[in-house]
Amino acid sequence: MVKRYNENEIEKLVEILKNDGVMSVPTDTVFGLCGIISSEKAKNKLISIKKRPESKSFPIMCCDINQIREIAVVNEKVEKIINTFMPGPITLVLKKKENLPSFVTNGKETVAIRMATSKELEELIRKVGSPLYMTSANESGKKTCSSLDEIEKECPDLDGMLEGKIIYDKSSTIVDCTNKKLIILREGPITLKEIEKGID
Repeated sequence: MVKRYNENEIEKLVEILKNDGVMSVPTDTVFGLCGIISSEKAKNKLISIKKRPESKSFPIMCCDINQIREIAVVNEKVEKIINTFMPGPITLVLKKKENLPSFVTNGKETVAIRMATSKELEELIRKVGSPLYMTSANESGKKTCSSLDEIEKECPDLDGMLEGKIIYDKSSTIVDCTNKKLIILREGPITLKEIEKGID
C-alpha cells in the first residue's frame, strides 16, 4: 500500500521529498510523479518507476517566475508567455542556466518548465525550497493513470500520494521558446494561435 496524504499534510510530503523520495501529485492536466531536482537518487527512482529511457530528461515544475529565472533563460517574449498563461496547462522549453547541474537535463542545453498549478503544489515547492521533476503518472509509453488506485497499481514503489483532482485530463501544451519562432512540440489545451495572440 502506498500511503495517501491530504492537502493538510504538506509537511509530511516535504519530508519525503527532502529525503530523496518520489510521490504522485495532482496537477491541473494529469496526475504527476515528482522528486526534488537536486537529488540524483530521486531522479533515478523516477526513471525506474516509469521504466523510462535514461536519455529522456524530465520536465521541471517551479513555484513562480523567480524560480524559473533561477534555472532557465527568460527573455521578454518568454516573460510575456509566463505572465499570460502560467500557471496553466502549458510547458515551456527554455535554454537552461549554466548553474543547473547537467544531470538534471541529461546534458541537454534546454529544460522543459511548468509552473505550480495549485496552492498545494506551490506550497510544497516553496517548503521544499527547490523546483521538482514533474512527469506524468504512468509507465513510459502507456496511458496516463487517471486515479490514485491506478497509480498505486502501476507505480507501487512510490513513497506517497497527494490526494486531489485534475481539471483537463489532457497533457499540457509544450512550446519550444528557444528560437525566434515559437514551435508547438505537443498539442494541448492552449493553442499556438492563443499564445501568439496573448503575446502580441
